[in-house]
Amino acid sequence: MSTPMPLDDIRVIELGQLLAGPFCGQLLGDFGAEVIKVEDPGRGDPMRQWGREKPYGKSLWWPVVARNKKSVTADLRTDEGQDLVRRLVARADVLIENFRPGTLERWGLAPERLWEINPGLVITRVTGFGQTGPYSSRAGYGSIGEAMGGIRYVTGDPDRPPARAGVSLGDSLAATFACLGTLVALHQRGRTGRGQVVDSAIYEAVLAMMESLVPEYQIAGYQRERTGTTLPNVSPSNVYPTADGEMVLIAANQDTVFRRLAEAMGRAELATDERYATHGARGRWMEQLDNLIAEWSSTLTSDELLERLHGHGVPAGRIFRARDMFADPHFAAREAIVRLTHPDLGEFAMHNVVPKLSDSPGRVRHVGPELGEHTEDIYRDLLGLDDGAIASLRSAGVI
Repeated sequence: MSTPMPLDDIRVIELGQLLAGPFCGQLLGDFGAEVIKVEDPGRGDPMRQWGREKPYGKSLWWPVVARNKKSVTADLRTDEGQDLVRRLVARADVLIENFRPGTLERWGLAPERLWEINPGLVITRVTGFGQTGPYSSRAGYGSIGEAMGGIRYVTGDPDRPPARAGVSLGDSLAATFACLGTLVALHQRGRTGRGQVVDSAIYEAVLAMMESLVPEYQIAGYQRERTGTTLPNVSPSNVYPTADGEMVLIAANQDTVFRRLAEAMGRAELATDERYATHGARGRWMEQLDNLIAEWSSTLTSDELLERLHGHGVPAGRIFRARDMFADPHFAAREAIVRLTHPDLGEFAMHNVVPKLSDSPGRVRHVGPELGEHTEDIYRDLLGLDDGAIASLRSAGVI
């Protein structure tokens, strides 16, 4: 008998595609929710084809974002497909979608109509700009939300145009907040018996990460700018060279930590030098201090440097690539990477579930499913359709 999981009494119907909606479904599925993903019968979620590397034509992204899910097919542009969704939500706790606002309404799946079927249904909607406001009808990809939410402007070097992170940050943030909102709404449903709409906008999820950017401008008239590898007035906190050509990040901007760094450098007097003795002073003399540290770090190999820094209690570490993660003993000890079996690709490694719970942890149970892999099982066992009804839907192209 399998170990119970904290959300294994929750059924989720996922209508979204690409990343923002499906990542929310992935997070819920990681902790045991039954996530039934409804896909177009012709091509499925485009994520099945996305990704930089595709061995044997197989996406390496799809098995991750669709992990722990079940796949059924239904053409939502048909009356029959829409009826299948209504029948599914009647037996569900959560509906996730990330279509442009108004799409569900055009399909006869507006929240008000779904609540007539299931008053306790939580409807989680992830979009670029939210369900209301003058921009709500615009197409909104994650990159646009990152730009509007403020993070693009402050990312990169000051003498170059704004840079982007090498991952889909905006989509993932919106999905994470959508998951948080879903769990809050489920908790509230336990009190009231009623579902509600969770409205997660990509630009607002990015804005939520922007620390004190808004009051800095409103009160102090300060506009944050791109600063490359450093943050203004936070020093030392930078990437420093080593004798073997590696890069090590050292973060010693707190007074007590800087004293320990000065001792590690054999330059204890730096901690009492008026240019470096306080957080504010180090910020003003950042460039000079960085040069001093770089001169010292360049005389040591990365292993020697890290051993000395860790021995003195100074936060420091290499900038990891995937190959470093596979070789790192801490990753291994905490099982940060889990290995599953892919039906075509064999052993398949991916990041594990976070956060870790001591009594009821999440678990990656299987990689993303084949298109429509669970169609007949779900429609027969959950909805009660017989073989004839399923065959009829299939011949009509609905599933």
